[in-house]
Amino acid sequence: MFQLSVVGCTAMIDWEHLITHAKEPALKRWIEKIRDNDDCLKSGERHGDLPRWRKVLDALPEPESALVDLSLSAPKSEFNQSEEEHLELRENLQGLHPWRKGPFDLGGVKIDTEWRSDFKWDRIEPHLHSLRDRQVLDVGSGNGYFCWRMAGAGASLALGVEPSLLFNLQFDACRKMLGQRAAHLLPLGIEAVPRDLYCFDTVLSMGVLYHRRDPLDHLKHLQQCLRPDGQLLLETLVVPGDVSTVLVPEGRYARMRNVWFLPSADALCRWLKRLGYREVTCLDINKTTVEEQRSTQWMRFESLPQCLQSDNTEFTVEALPAPRRAIISALAP
Repeated sequence: MFQLSVVGCTAMIDWEHLITHAKEPALKRWIEKIRDNDDCLKSGERHGDLPRWRKVLDALPEPESALVDLSLSAPKSEFNQSEEEHLELRENLQGLHPWRKGPFDLGGVKIDTEWRSDFKWDRIEPHLHSLRDRQVLDVGSGNGYFCWRMAGAGASLALGVEPSLLFNLQFDACRKMLGQRAAHLLPLGIEAVPRDLYCFDTVLSMGVLYHRRDPLDHLKHLQQCLRPDGQLLLETLVVPGDVSTVLVPEGRYARMRNVWFLPSADALCRWLKRLGYREVTCLDINKTTVEEQRSTQWMRFESLPQCLQSDNTEFTVEALPAPRRAIISALAP
């Protein structure tokens, strides 16, 4: 395995497997360029916790023999260990707190993440075109939960891009125990992905659009990652309203600073159609519940319950509509 230094962090990137399983020449060329140019992978920001995170990662087991199942709600790796080793594994994984996306079951350690991302997967999975032997891009991948699920569904390459170094280390922690599979994560933002790839069969953008200052540009960029007729699965915050409704929060939204545009589902569908997407369909609109997003032992900071009004959960603490998320499917032209 080729180990790449990223701002004092060791990113475990299996370049050989990644390049071998990239079907399209344009994708291979981009990955090779990233591999050969360390500067492309540097965030430019040193994090004081990196030495501690790296120590945790180095201490995690890499079992030679493990029973792995990526089809479960919590991707699972089961291997032999003593009770002392199990307790040490749990303590080390806690050292990568906070865990946002999941859940995972690593060596019997059940990581109950802030988000029950399996709820979201259950909503999108029936609408995904077959992932068997497909190339998939997951934008804003977090710790790669959806990459593991897509690998479990048969994708030949499930590539995530995620600039957060902690989330990349969480992915590497999972990789050590789930093995070298079709799932990969690069410590990059969507800005580093070329706009002329046109090669992925499926692109996921989950919980990203409302963080973009130019949402139409983001949607166009995603289109340029897709092959003709490739499928975009978009999940984002929406508000009630018609095709002309777009909420621009004056300050924070649900205590988040970087929320820019919250369209209605109809407005979002119109944006996609104006950009040339075909067969644009709103598959689901779901109010986010405190069962799906909440604080746990693995994410001990405030979460959704603290972002809603205590006496009326239909509104955020800023008196804005409470979070609702739409899932949109669209095909590239």
